[in-house]
Amino acid sequence: MSENQAAYPIATMCRLLGVSPSGYYAWAKRKPSRRAQADAIVLSHIRRAHAASHGTYGAPRILVDLREKGIRVGRKRVARLMAAAGLTGVSRRRFVRTTVRGGGRQAPDLVERKFAADHPDLLWVADITYIPTAAGFLYLAVVLDACSRRIVGWAMGIKLITQLVLGALEMALATRHPNGVIHHSDQGSQYTSIEFGQRCRAAGVRPSMGSVGDAYDNAMCESFFATLECELLARQRFKDQAAARTAVFGFIEGFYNRRRRHSAIGYLSPVDYEHQLAAAPGPHHDAVVLAAVKDKPFGRPQAAVLDGSSARRLRAPAGRDGRMAPAEQKNGAKQEDKMAPHDVP
Repeated sequence: MSENQAAYPIATMCRLLGVSPSGYYAWAKRKPSRRAQADAIVLSHIRRAHAASHGTYGAPRILVDLREKGIRVGRKRVARLMAAAGLTGVSRRRFVRTTVRGGGRQAPDLVERKFAADHPDLLWVADITYIPTAAGFLYLAVVLDACSRRIVGWAMGIKLITQLVLGALEMALATRHPNGVIHHSDQGSQYTSIEFGQRCRAAGVRPSMGSVGDAYDNAMCESFFATLECELLARQRFKDQAAARTAVFGFIEGFYNRRRRHSAIGYLSPVDYEHQLAAAPGPHHDAVVLAAVKDKPFGRPQAAVLDGSSARRLRAPAGRDGRMAPAEQKNGAKQEDKMAPHDVP
């Protein structure tokens, strides 16, 4: 009625809608309810958290942000307010495979799809992806720590050559100084090259490779590339490789490693998770393994471990890929959480 009062008399609209003019004017002058005022305050915090995530967070991660600020609110309420305000997280789309099998010597599979470690620098996973620009492709090689999900090494170049993966490995070695870490990759020609194998032996790195043409054998790195795709690459277009380099650097070092919340590590960022592990009392343990993401058609040993010396115990999988928390029960309570206005700062 308020939007159409310039075209139609209020009395006419009230008669058609079955309301009294006095009731309409009383509603128009009435202040928003306490619940509406509280929703407005919560929504302002949601907008700030959504903007700080570069527009990538959905309701689960926004909820963690709000609770860290001391705001008592439930997931369903956050989802409702985000939907009403038109705020959404990003969704993933399929990524293009870039692996080219080389004719060099392949390393054994020391991981067997068990991407878990008790503390950093026990298991690294590595892979290469491409970044489209108007001036051609830019290739990105990364080394990711399986414990904290942190990108510990990365390199970019315009050619798919061995020096690209060597650059990522050198960065990881310089910043982490590991002792006997497992480096798991696919069987791309860059990783099977003689030069890469010699550098691994010189640094005390144990190479590991999955089978050919199976993304599940390097699922953790593929998961990072999917995140990079949906949260950065699908939302921007780069005019040249220099612009892509700047954007990827800012995403990895400015957001992903230091600020992005990961559900697999308690909705902490990789850096915060490593700090939490470092501050935790008690001795660290060697790597443990979780259940496979998906068994291959020809089968895999269920009790496979990183290697004979580093395995101590098996841990029951927590979800589909052994890293996710159990899902909510379908028949759980649907009612939206109740929050008094004084609970919101």
